[in-house]
Amino acid sequence: MMQVTDIVCTNCGRGFPSHGSPYCCPVCGGLFDFSRLFHFDPSRIDPALPGIWRYRHAFGLPDRVAPVSLGEGDTPLIRARAFGRELAVKCEYLNPTGSFKDRGSSIIAAWLKVCGVELAVEDSSGNAGASFAAYAARAGMRARIFVPSAASGPKRRQIEAYGAELVPVAGSRSDVSAAIKLVADEGTAYASHAYLPFNLAGYATAAYEIHDQLGGMPGSVLVPAGQGGLLLGLARGFDAVRAAGNISEKPRMVGVQARACAPLWTLSTMGPQAMGFVAENPTLAEGVRVRYPLRGDAVLKAVEASGGTMAAVDEEAILPARDALARLGFYVEPTSAIVWAALAELIDKLPEPIVLVLTGAGFKYAENTII
Repeated sequence: MMQVTDIVCTNCGRGFPSHGSPYCCPVCGGLFDFSRLFHFDPSRIDPALPGIWRYRHAFGLPDRVAPVSLGEGDTPLIRARAFGRELAVKCEYLNPTGSFKDRGSSIIAAWLKVCGVELAVEDSSGNAGASFAAYAARAGMRARIFVPSAASGPKRRQIEAYGAELVPVAGSRSDVSAAIKLVADEGTAYASHAYLPFNLAGYATAAYEIHDQLGGMPGSVLVPAGQGGLLLGLARGFDAVRAAGNISEKPRMVGVQARACAPLWTLSTMGPQAMGFVAENPTLAEGVRVRYPLRGDAVLKAVEASGGTMAAVDEEAILPARDALARLGFYVEPTSAIVWAALAELIDKLPEPIVLVLTGAGFKYAENTII
């Protein structure tokens, strides 16, 4: 069974330390990641375990790690029709805290708890912070969440409702990341959904569910992409399903960004020479406003390997896309709606079955949010 020894530094190759919970390699500062494919075995799914933990055999965690769960996962896959095509909508916004982040927070909180962490910090545009605050509360840990001062009011209130300390930071999302690193580098445990690799195994569980719910492999999967962790986790999850079932079909992964801040789209379409022109402009899709995606190379390799693409949508298309989804019964925040706007542009190029992943609930967004 894959153990934590299968997590290594992508820069120097050193293994994840046997003690402690560093967010990056303590020797070279590199990013930790899994060194091999998740081992998914349908016969080892344990329905007696809570939430996504029924797939714990594929998480790569030592047996001593106990589940921290709020019943995350097992979200509906709803059939719909649009633009003359049949769709399937994965309702990740129906996770316990209203976003897909719960799949990652569940595992991160469990890992930190077994490491004896009593206080952890996290930075977020809102959803990841709310999610970790909830799972920290569930695990009996204290949480301190750094967010942009302009983060949506409902998300800020949700974070505080779980008992976490909210730390607003003036400036951009990048400024928030810089502020929290100062704290983390002084020794406070950093429950980063961007740096830590554990959440990728959690996101992969959505791929296991989609395959099961469809009764086969999707043809295309559209996912909002900021850091790109959900797309990467899904791609690896589908690869694990393919390996387990000797399946040749590989879904095309489509990562969607807001054109106001679209580094992955820029890199994939115009190359490294254009990265200097990428801005971190305000966008209604605040959840994907990430100027420097830490796992950008891995995300783009996953997209390329799938035969997929990166897409970017204009700001004026986001709210109409949100409203169109609502008219079909899917009430999501603007960040989720960018996949609908991209679908309108790409529909004739996508093989079926087409799966849209809707990541965050509409209740999290306030119309008067300052961005």
